[in-house]
Amino acid sequence: MTRRKILLGAAAAGLARGAPKFRIIDPHVHVWKNDPRYPWAKETRTPPEKDATPEMLLELMRANGVEKTVIIQVIYYRWDNSYLADVLKQYPGYFQGVARVNPESPGAPDDLSRLVEEQGFRGVRISPGADASGDWIRGPLMPPLWKRCRQLKVPMTVLAPVTRMPDVGRLADLFPDLTIVIDHMADSPLDRPQELEKLIALRRHPRLFVKISHTWSLSRQEYPYADSQVQVKRLYDAFGPRRLMWGTDWPLVENHCGYARALALVRDEMKFLNEEDKRWMLGRTVERVWPFR
Repeated sequence: MTRRKILLGAAAAGLARGAPKFRIIDPHVHVWKNDPRYPWAKETRTPPEKDATPEMLLELMRANGVEKTVIIQVIYYRWDNSYLADVLKQYPGYFQGVARVNPESPGAPDDLSRLVEEQGFRGVRISPGADASGDWIRGPLMPPLWKRCRQLKVPMTVLAPVTRMPDVGRLADLFPDLTIVIDHMADSPLDRPQELEKLIALRRHPRLFVKISHTWSLSRQEYPYADSQVQVKRLYDAFGPRRLMWGTDWPLVENHCGYARALALVRDEMKFLNEEDKRWMLGRTVERVWPFR
């Protein structure tokens, strides 16, 4: 029996056991391929040895009942979105894409317009670091980029440590009608629980959403990461399920619990969630930001 048949059989078995009958959408994965047609950025000193292709991802999706996925441009390519653009063109029925543009370039808004209008991307991701190298988020180039997102009606996705959430909040105040997504719970450290308040403070923006991903990265415990679940519960109490979404962060998750258990963590292990909560956090919230047909 081929690996593909095994995976499809597992998916069928899951449905037979009474898997959720609602649509599951993963809003956070990456893809890449060692291919000279898609060179790594010059800043990439240690490129990945193993590929993470859309075909590999589709097998996992089918095996686990995940219908659609949002692919985030991986940092290895920096601002060259060519590989992801080709993936989106090849598999339009399964994926949407979030691009990267250079946030320190005055041309970033026009770059984003081209990516959205000509190549079908549905948003942009910025990644300011915690140190001074990320202070560009406070600079004059940010409002034009955020304004362009608003004009294009695509979300702004932010990967940043929790210490940057006040900076995000100031920009969100300027663009209250812009959809904003905070990745990975802002990687707020579990040993400093008061820091999460910087993210919780952003609940004042009704169009701001949070991915409850990276539970495995933040945790100091074994699966199902009870210490991280405490943080998820705080965000659940603050934002509610209609503003939270899960995410696997595949293929990075394979170094931890793996794709299937990343889904099971929300679907089966977070006992404070009811079925309606799961319906939102595993799919409907994602579609509020990235509608799929």
